[in-house]
Amino acid sequence: MISFAQILSEVGEFGTFQKRLLVAICIPNFFAAFHMFSQVFTGLTFRHHCNTDWIRKQGPNLTLQQQLNLTIPKQQDGQYDSCSMFTPVDLGLEDIEAFGLNETTKCTHGSVYEAPEGSSTLITEFNLICDSKSLNEASQSIYMAGLLVGALVFGPMADRYGRRFVTLLSLALQFLFGVGTAFSPNFYVYIALRFVVGTSISGIAINTYVLGTEWCGTSKRALFTILSHCCYALGLMVLSGVAYGIRNWRILQIVLSAPVLIMAVYFWILPESARWLLTQGRQEEARRIILKAAQVNGRKVPDSLLDKLEAESKARTGSMLDLFRVGNLRKRALIMSYIWFVTSLVYYGVSLNVGNFGLDIYLTQLIFGIAELPARLGCYPLIERFGRKKSQSAALLLGGTACLVILAVPSEYPVVVTVIAVIGKFSLAASFSIAYVYTAELYPTVVRQNGVGLNSMCARVAGILAPLIGLLDVYHYAIPMIIYGSLPFLGGGLCFMLPETLNTELLDHTDALMDHNK
Repeated sequence: MISFAQILSEVGEFGTFQKRLLVAICIPNFFAAFHMFSQVFTGLTFRHHCNTDWIRKQGPNLTLQQQLNLTIPKQQDGQYDSCSMFTPVDLGLEDIEAFGLNETTKCTHGSVYEAPEGSSTLITEFNLICDSKSLNEASQSIYMAGLLVGALVFGPMADRYGRRFVTLLSLALQFLFGVGTAFSPNFYVYIALRFVVGTSISGIAINTYVLGTEWCGTSKRALFTILSHCCYALGLMVLSGVAYGIRNWRILQIVLSAPVLIMAVYFWILPESARWLLTQGRQEEARRIILKAAQVNGRKVPDSLLDKLEAESKARTGSMLDLFRVGNLRKRALIMSYIWFVTSLVYYGVSLNVGNFGLDIYLTQLIFGIAELPARLGCYPLIERFGRKKSQSAALLLGGTACLVILAVPSEYPVVVTVIAVIGKFSLAASFSIAYVYTAELYPTVVRQNGVGLNSMCARVAGILAPLIGLLDVYHYAIPMIIYGSLPFLGGGLCFMLPETLNTELLDHTDALMDHNK
């Protein structure tokens, strides 16, 4: 019996077949960026104040400034209060101007938004302000919970039913519920539909990159993953431009979701993982796909070599519990879970805070997207030169340091704050790409999707917490950044407890790790 790596060397480790697969995987990654950060723009908020047109009966010729001075209380900083107004009275305008109003109440007749003409966001349409302000952050956390459920469901499902099936199912869900979100009659339906979109994004993310990893040779695995992540960065850049041009959130949601329909062709062109098929005892299917891949690459696999390629006598599918039964796997699973958790927490904490760095939100998002491209490309030579664990550690430490340094910069210097935030985003984007490469190499094929699913679940828990941690700034503005800045240091240290996987072959079964454990 020969290993799949020997067959892959005959097929071609990075030929035309793998390049076509790379393009097929890049496209859903491009659109995934739209859904991950669309709510930064669909949930854009504007300055607002209570609707106090009641005073127009007494003073129809009042200017807006005069109306606000008479009907809206001011805060200590001199700004008009956004969520309260003076209680309407039946007095004449002269009496109101002479004696003023003292008793306040909440906005009883709705609010007025200082939004550009034609703009419509979740905030303005569903009035997610004042007492309902936290619903916007909560909805983002529920979307992240969808990512968590997707990792929990689609990871094990892919180990049982295949990478191809789960990817196709996830793409269908993303299209149907992504477009459906644009027609939400209320905010709670919007939250529910976004939850399902989140599950689909998770299913696509963890399955496409594992599929690519299992079809690539040792020397090209990292390059394949990182190039697919570069399309995610391109998606972030395009998102800022599309959102700048479309200010109606419903139209924007349709424009961001509908193009996924073109990926219906994946039903005919997306291959299954031959490596996975062999672990399931499906030798004939694996043989057909191997021959097709070799033909596309212009190579020929000798029949004598294929005859030695044996499938398992019975399907061998691992479970999440297998990750904890073997000591070496358990250590890898726990450490990588924390690394995914802290990378995700800081990445989304900084990304979702894009409107609070002092510059235009569209420009800042564009800069963040541009920063991700060299971050993801740049980590490839690093991990090939210095290895996975050193690079992973360095990225986490730099990201944590950047978050802490932001606190030392006065708010009067928004450009400096944004530059440091970009450095942090740069580091965490690199950390994410390295984690994807490293994780796939640490787990055997029979439990790879379970391992990736577990780690991805931890990342999604962090994604749920990231918007909620941002709410802690009501107690002190520095609390969120202190959390984001301190946790990566532990992750950077834990990296050195993992084995180096540079230039090592993928394992198919846990047996080797069990033997090593004895």
